[in-house]
Amino acid sequence: MSGERPVRPSSPSEAGSTVTSELRSFDRSLPMALLRAREAVMLGFRSSLGEHGVTEQQWRVLRALDHVDQPLSVGELADQTFLLGPSLSRMLSSMADRELIERTQHADDARRTEITITEAGRALVGTIAPESEAWYSTIESHLGPADLRELHRLLDHLAELDLSAGDLPFAPPEGEGT
Repeated sequence: MSGERPVRPSSPSEAGSTVTSELRSFDRSLPMALLRAREAVMLGFRSSLGEHGVTEQQWRVLRALDHVDQPLSVGELADQTFLLGPSLSRMLSSMADRELIERTQHADDARRTEITITEAGRALVGTIAPESEAWYSTIESHLGPADLRELHRLLDHLAELDLSAGDLPFAPPEGEGT
């Protein structure tokens, strides 16, 4: 069977021990390893953000907006923060109510909303930033600077790979996203 790719079972009843034995062990699953690492990293950030009444997703939005000098469209913000449009829209309403961001209509396209960070939003980023950097320092002290750089390099490389659905040995079932 060398050179052949495992066949994905078409139904749960077809998923017997033969197919299961071809799977790598659960603890060696790359998605699970990435999730475990994310949870370990987020531990310190989550604690700090919670003390300031900010969710992880809101922090991503604030960081993305604080990083640029011009307004971002909702679509651009969704792309940069890996948040789904409907969730992001609800979050932006809450953040606007707290005066952390401002929403305005695009000058040339009234259908397009632009988002900017407010001074209150920047102040909150400035308050949280030292705590965030302290957690980064803790992570670096455990990994070491060289390993942290290598981890970033490997993660950047993985993110840049073209792992499109066309390269899969099977087509995703109808209606399932990738």
